[in-house]
Amino acid sequence: MKHAAGALLSSIRLDRSLKRSVSVQLYMALRDKILSGALGAGDRLPATRVLAREIGVSRTTVIDAIDRLVSEGMLVSRIGAGTFVSDTLENQNLVAAPRQASGSAGRQPRLSYVISEAQSGFAHRSWLPHKPRAFTTALPALDAFPMAHWSRLSARHLRGARSDVMGYGQPKGLAALRRAIATHLGALKGIRCHPEQVFVTSGAQHAFSLIGRLFLNPGDRVWMENPGASGARNALLSEGAEMVPVAVDDEGLVVADGLAKAPHFRLAFVTPSHQQPLGHVMSLPRRLELLQAAEKAQALIIEDDYDGEFYFGNAPGPALHSIDANGRVLYVGTFSKSLFPSLRLGFVLVPDRMVDNFDKMFDTWASGPSTMTQAVVAEFMDEGHFAIHIRLMRQLYKARHEALQDAARTLPDSIRLQKTTSGFHTPAFLEAGFSETDIVQQARQAGVTLAPLGRYCLSPNPQSGLVFGFGCATPEDITWGISVLRDLPALRSCDARRLV
Repeated sequence: MKHAAGALLSSIRLDRSLKRSVSVQLYMALRDKILSGALGAGDRLPATRVLAREIGVSRTTVIDAIDRLVSEGMLVSRIGAGTFVSDTLENQNLVAAPRQASGSAGRQPRLSYVISEAQSGFAHRSWLPHKPRAFTTALPALDAFPMAHWSRLSARHLRGARSDVMGYGQPKGLAALRRAIATHLGALKGIRCHPEQVFVTSGAQHAFSLIGRLFLNPGDRVWMENPGASGARNALLSEGAEMVPVAVDDEGLVVADGLAKAPHFRLAFVTPSHQQPLGHVMSLPRRLELLQAAEKAQALIIEDDYDGEFYFGNAPGPALHSIDANGRVLYVGTFSKSLFPSLRLGFVLVPDRMVDNFDKMFDTWASGPSTMTQAVVAEFMDEGHFAIHIRLMRQLYKARHEALQDAARTLPDSIRLQKTTSGFHTPAFLEAGFSETDIVQQARQAGVTLAPLGRYCLSPNPQSGLVFGFGCATPEDITWGISVLRDLPALRSCDARRLV
């Protein structure tokens, strides 16, 4: 045995508190040393008894790890000589090359032209701490989800036929789920549709990407609400779109602004039921104006109805898709808000004339989520649990919204919290002199999550503000969160400057 190899192996440390077995930990440690070049081709390993004694494990554990590496071709065992690192690794240049003295990690791989061009416009989407607390956005009330019903349905499917649970699913989505979605849309939104128009996706982001891939050429112009949904913006940029920021007012997307900037647009992205993030509902005249503009430009419209089930004011207006007489609107929905985000389950409802195009795409290369997940959601809907859950969540979000409005009365007048009649977030506008960034950072340090309005903007917006999520926070959490905000130095300093 080479002395260097013995010294390297004696440095291996195993953690018995981990769920991963000691044998697997040892296998991975040896494998890492081989692939990193710490153990070179031809190096001899210590005898199994010696290695077991040095790292404090049984000889059986060492034999299991070494046998696995031998079977993978990384080690070679020679009778009467010992176990050696395979020369094949050196010959095939699999071992990592030594770093240059300058510390360079090597040249980065070349990206596609589309992604290279898109990166400059990507919205920064730092991962928010998605745990229930004030005032995390985009997270529903996980504490109120009927887990008992969900567990029962999941267990039932796991006991079913293996071909149903484990096999490849239908490309466009499980038929039972597509039927349930079509029925739900007809009852809730007044959308007349049939299951063949529904295509199940791995979340709304997946749907946006597929739509862009099917209908956009690089450089095609896309109207985007400003401020608007940053995830949708990134998905469409990734497909080569040229994003056109279009202003939003109390009636929704300002069509006249879009026509002035890009009359020959290819796609328009809107959130008419509950504008993301301002919360406005698009008026009927504005919806008709948008449909007319799309027809004239021979363009398509993506209607993102991400939380439209959760209205607690007056009944919402008709979906844009339901008043589209010319087959221009693609309606995208998600279960991330109505059920829970980790499902990664969404859908797109397409006009009849586009069904063949989507069928070909899903039949050839697009793939969706787990069949089992789809089956459980379909039964959850068919058995009535989904409708009951939606009704209960409307009342719960209404109560939490009222708790937020009550608590916010104690905030300075320079923060104007807006009311909403749907969903589980609402914005607050700031007077001049307040820094979104400072407030968000200080709130985070104090255990409160806020989203700056600027993170939703494609181009600079003169109005600064914050977005308050209230869906996952209890009334007690909300009251505590508001008390924290009142004491933030960033807010006190702004008030002091205003009074000077």
